[in-house]
Amino acid sequence: MVPHWRRRLPLLLLSLLCPSFASAHSFENTAIVRTIDLGGSLVHVTTTYAVKALEDGAGVYTLALAERELKRTSWLEAKIKGQQNILAMESAGFDGESGVYLFSVELPETLRTNGTANLVVEAIETHATYPWPEEAGQKDGQSLKYETDLFVVSPYKTSVERIKIKSPSPNILSYSTPEGLDEFTMEIPVTKSGATITYGPFSNIPATADATFLKPKQKEVAVHYNYDHPVIEVTELKRSAEISHWGANLNIEDKIHLHNAGPKLKGHFSRLEHQASTFLGRMPPHVLPSLTLHLPPNIRSPYYYDLIGNVSTSHLRVGHLPAQQSSLLEVRPRYPLMGGWNYSFTLGWDSPLADYAGYDKSTGKYVIGVPLMTLVPGAVVGDAEVTIILPEGATDVDFFPPFTPIQSYVKTHVTYLDTVGRPAIILEYKDLTTKHAGTVYVMYKVPLSAHLKKPLAVATAFMGLFVLGFAVRRMDVRIQKK
Repeated sequence: MVPHWRRRLPLLLLSLLCPSFASAHSFENTAIVRTIDLGGSLVHVTTTYAVKALEDGAGVYTLALAERELKRTSWLEAKIKGQQNILAMESAGFDGESGVYLFSVELPETLRTNGTANLVVEAIETHATYPWPEEAGQKDGQSLKYETDLFVVSPYKTSVERIKIKSPSPNILSYSTPEGLDEFTMEIPVTKSGATITYGPFSNIPATADATFLKPKQKEVAVHYNYDHPVIEVTELKRSAEISHWGANLNIEDKIHLHNAGPKLKGHFSRLEHQASTFLGRMPPHVLPSLTLHLPPNIRSPYYYDLIGNVSTSHLRVGHLPAQQSSLLEVRPRYPLMGGWNYSFTLGWDSPLADYAGYDKSTGKYVIGVPLMTLVPGAVVGDAEVTIILPEGATDVDFFPPFTPIQSYVKTHVTYLDTVGRPAIILEYKDLTTKHAGTVYVMYKVPLSAHLKKPLAVATAFMGLFVLGFAVRRMDVRIQKK
């Protein structure tokens, strides 16, 4: 898994960052506060760095991630506290001496000596929690465990550091109490208040992005907490968006493979116990009976089916612009989704093309905005493939995804009444989160000859059938004449 940030790096910054940490002498962390909001499939991490420049012209701040933190980070962005603009972030790759991964963040303006700035780094971690115990009975509760490193990895010295871990419920079953921290604090290293566990404050921490610090002094902490919602993952999502100019229509079809990543069901499933829980309104937290999805407004001709056929238990409320910004679909599978179980279904609908399309007279190109994915609340999308099928004969195709895909290419898609096929854009992603729900903008030209190609092909086909039928009726296929 690779987080979705830009992967190019100017040579000047690369020479500054790797591998000697030459830029580490440009800043000092006066304070670091990391807040970890625990969840199910997704964990939100917000780290605030209060930085001070140690020399004039300091404008590039270096972030560091340990290997485990990098592997499960699917979204990473940096801002100045109180501002909305996202700062440019570049990857500097792996540093062999320290064993960490480096990233450079370009500040909006350079700082003079002793100048300060508050840098807020937001990250979303996927697959960071796991059920503990791994199995649960049909009536049992659900608890998850989360493990992380205690000290924030940074190439700069830190005056004060504090880590807060917030559970969705104050019912925290256990948490780690690290030892051997007398060098950094004289107080109790961990405290609990309600649903929040606080580690620190720790003082006078040297540069932690260093092998001499990480191996002997870095600590691992774990939190075991109750989670009262199903842990849902979309293991695979295949979206097909077909653009039709003749029908003025945008058809979107999603093939979704759901997985309940909660504790596996212990024993056999009992329909009687499930009906009793439903009647009493005491549904176990690891059971998914239904799912509510937000679809675009003004949709028509929706369909929802699984491997058996159409699922009639779904319910759709279509929203209309401008009063309603979305349509609500309640998806109710044929069976309740227990821990460790899977469910695959296909969801599709049509939308007016005018809601997504425009025309640029200066370039003669059509501009179409295609939603990247359907949001499944609180779920991570493991593998995603988005296919955008353009009209036949489209040329000068350009596409602009909201973030860099793992792989992208254009192939030819052939369907009914096509002659040479249609260009299709393929985008492949991994570990998508709620932050990735953007729009893919596609630009292309369709010449007049391409618009006329399909009706001419249809007319030619029908004319051929008429000529063939006329010829057959005129042919004498009898063995002998009367």
